[in-house]
Amino acid sequence: MTEKEYLSKTTHDEFPIVGIGASAGGLEALESFFKAMPADSGMAFVLVTHLDPSHDSLLPELLQRHSNMPVYHIKDGTLVKPNSVYVIPPNKELHILHGKLHLIDFSQPHGTNLPIDTFFRSLAEDQHANAVCIILSGTGTDGTLGLKAIKGEVGMAMVQDEKSAKYDGMPRSAITTGLVDFILPTSEMPEQLINYTKQTKHVISPLLTRTKEGIPNALQKIFIILRNRTGHDFSLYKMNTICRRIERRMNLHHMTEITDYMRYLQDSEHEADILFKELLIGVTNFFRDPEAFEALKKVLLQLLESKPDNYTVRVWVAGCSSGEEAYSIAILLRECTAEIRRHFNVQIFATDIDQDAIAIARAALYPSNIMADVSPERLERYFIKEDDHQYRINKSIREMLVFAQQSIIKDPPFTKLDLLCCRNLLIYLGPELQRKLLPIFHYSLNFNGLLFLGTSESIGQNIDLFNLESKKWKIFRRKMMNTSYPPLFNLPPPMLSDKNAHETIGEIKIEQAEELSALQLIETILYESDTPPCAIIDGSHNIVYIHGRTGRYLELAEGKATANILEMARAGLREVLVNAIRKVSTHKEAVNCKNLQVQYNGNNLIIDLTVKPVLGKGITKNLMMVIFREIKATAHAHSTKKTRILSNSSNKTVAELELELQHNRENLQSTIEELETSNEELKSTNEELQSTNEELQSTNEEIETSKEELQSLNEESLTVNAELQSRIDQLSVINDDMKNLLDSTNIATIFLDTDLCIRRFTPKIASIISLAVMDTGRPIKHFASNLIDVDLTKYAEQVLDNLAVKEVEVQSNNGQSFYLRARPYRTVAGVIDGVVITFDDITERKKHEQILQESEAKYRMLVERSPYGIHEIDLEGRFISINPAGLRMMGVEANSNIKGTLYLDIVSEGDKKQINNLLQAALEGQCSEFEFTAEDGRFFQSSFVPFTDPKNTVIRLLGFTQNISKRKKIKHESK
Repeated sequence: MTEKEYLSKTTHDEFPIVGIGASAGGLEALESFFKAMPADSGMAFVLVTHLDPSHDSLLPELLQRHSNMPVYHIKDGTLVKPNSVYVIPPNKELHILHGKLHLIDFSQPHGTNLPIDTFFRSLAEDQHANAVCIILSGTGTDGTLGLKAIKGEVGMAMVQDEKSAKYDGMPRSAITTGLVDFILPTSEMPEQLINYTKQTKHVISPLLTRTKEGIPNALQKIFIILRNRTGHDFSLYKMNTICRRIERRMNLHHMTEITDYMRYLQDSEHEADILFKELLIGVTNFFRDPEAFEALKKVLLQLLESKPDNYTVRVWVAGCSSGEEAYSIAILLRECTAEIRRHFNVQIFATDIDQDAIAIARAALYPSNIMADVSPERLERYFIKEDDHQYRINKSIREMLVFAQQSIIKDPPFTKLDLLCCRNLLIYLGPELQRKLLPIFHYSLNFNGLLFLGTSESIGQNIDLFNLESKKWKIFRRKMMNTSYPPLFNLPPPMLSDKNAHETIGEIKIEQAEELSALQLIETILYESDTPPCAIIDGSHNIVYIHGRTGRYLELAEGKATANILEMARAGLREVLVNAIRKVSTHKEAVNCKNLQVQYNGNNLIIDLTVKPVLGKGITKNLMMVIFREIKATAHAHSTKKTRILSNSSNKTVAELELELQHNRENLQSTIEELETSNEELKSTNEELQSTNEELQSTNEEIETSKEELQSLNEESLTVNAELQSRIDQLSVINDDMKNLLDSTNIATIFLDTDLCIRRFTPKIASIISLAVMDTGRPIKHFASNLIDVDLTKYAEQVLDNLAVKEVEVQSNNGQSFYLRARPYRTVAGVIDGVVITFDDITERKKHEQILQESEAKYRMLVERSPYGIHEIDLEGRFISINPAGLRMMGVEANSNIKGTLYLDIVSEGDKKQINNLLQAALEGQCSEFEFTAEDGRFFQSSFVPFTDPKNTVIRLLGFTQNISKRKKIKHESK
């Protein structure tokens, strides 16, 4: 990422995307995390878990109960938005590109998949510094490699502490990387996340703003502090990379000023080491860019075809980090040699500035999630499955490599190389340093040697040094040309000392053998010393290095090619070598053998032989140096001349001694042959044991594979069980609520299944049917009720047959009345699963109804027999009802039905106007009264009374009419 691109990351439309990985035991951790996370954090959360591919996940629904943000099922192409939670579906691996989530089917649904690593890597590539990863409870190591990728892009990593994690496998694996920023309980993570994201928004890359003098003064002081504490100078590294890493440390410490951080770095005991580790974070994995390795394989095959048998292939992997790429190169070379069916000696020197990374590489032990990068065939052939979810590089590959701590800036390079691999290291170095390193790489390589760089790297202006082999995968071949190399490296002084250094090579001492490879040490010694022809052998007597011309003393033995010096020694040397090597192995002291006769082309050579140890530790502790010094002719002639003047008696003594020596040699040769025969038998037995061991190993690997699959299924089951347990808890709460609801209701209810057996009932049912808890599951027909003429079984069968509600009023023997309602029992899915019968106690209501009926009968009798006319009129002035007396007064026949007739239609024309006014007044709430004369001359008096509802609104009128003819007559007569 360029400085401009990095600065653009501070724009307002960017927001952190938090990838959360969880497995077994993760549900509780997630609930705790989201309970404490506010709704407006400004972050998006993408949750990746190990799910059973054959079941739908309940996780979104379960988390929604605890989250203040909306929780979504991820669909292909989902655009990530802040303040939202996204959950991966089962049987999918998740990727992100330009802020959109993409789903891809697993190739092996029930195999070993690493969905957390896959998403974290994708998140790192897409979001860079905006990527945050959190690893929660779970077994295995999924997430560890993805965490490294996010840290490599200056992202932030947070892990649940092991004590609070239900299963600590995933958190522990992540913590062992040493790259985790925060280790916290899940409830404390949200606060730390929010503080971190707020801090990153406020820092706008002040370190990338150069002053007129170049690098800011505070930054220069930081480089000085680092150099003093670690011994390494970072001032020539690419500045934007350095600044981004320093800013990340400032963000974690909530600092905005570079001077504050410089002072903190100076005062802190550990911050310099942490920053040093931060600057060295390397994103590496096995066979990174598989197509690049395929391209390299093609070029390597061509290179190897041009080399003779038993040629020593020398490789240097510079900046090897934790060793994945170095082992990938070793595996690739092993495959190449097997493909062309030829034997080569392979020596791979893998170096890095980070001592901790080198320690990991030397251990050759990696987490099981490397299976995402290594094919099953390679895993089976080149790795050994160990307990605790780890793979170890097998011995045959491990022995091809030597790991050493080395700085390519200040330490000497390896030379005479056939392949130099330096991938994704140059991109972190400044232009000046790159210009110096590439000529050094040219110097280190043999003619036609290969240079393998990262896909984002190039040779710059050094096209005169290398030919291009693969433009896409950055593979170059060294040109044959002389060039002047920059004085970048100061070679260390020779680590060789002796009392007589000008004549012989003294005892070899190594102060720090772990930091230099054996062959680098040997080269340094031999190039800087006037050493006669010699051979370096290991503890198995195999030659690992030859200096000078040794053909006069050593030759290839007939038969299978071997590098064993005892089998290659010419006649006259072998017996002496056996004895000398044995003494050196036992006493660790040099052994000198003088005036040895060696047969060469039919002649006897007179030589001095010296065997001495290479004193050191690690891989160099068993090395020996075998030195051949041929006696000059003049010395031999002088010796011969002296021999000729011996007396006859001396000649006789010498002859006897020579004869005795010859017999001893023959006896020794016979003993050696017997030992060789025994050794061959032991080798045969050993091969049989190895074959048996391989069979056992194969069986063990099959068991491990089955165990791994079972472990994967177990993790999926644990996740499903956690979801089901949460759903059970939820259902338990609902069940408790329902029980309390039913218990608190005053309605007798009984639930029957489709076989009409009792499923559940409320306590109130005891007043109708005598039931106890143990009666659950028994048929309803086995129980008698105290209801009169009611067959509950028959009612239930009718409901199931017709799927219709049956309602009826029933009475019990004790005088109670119930409203029986039987209806089908429907599930949420709409399936009929039984019958629900409720008994609503209506005893009190029936009593009130009876009282009302009696009251209504009395009222009706009074109205019917009243001598007064009584009638009801609606708001439109139409009759609602009228009693017989009213009909007579109106002059209407007794059986006439005048309901709905307008009141004004049955009065005389002369009274209509007055009566209409009175009706309107009554409708407005006023009582009115009037008199009128019938056609037969009778006098009547009527009144209207408004009838109102509880809101005092008139809803109808009550009219009363009486005959006042007698009253009128008496009044008239009295006058």
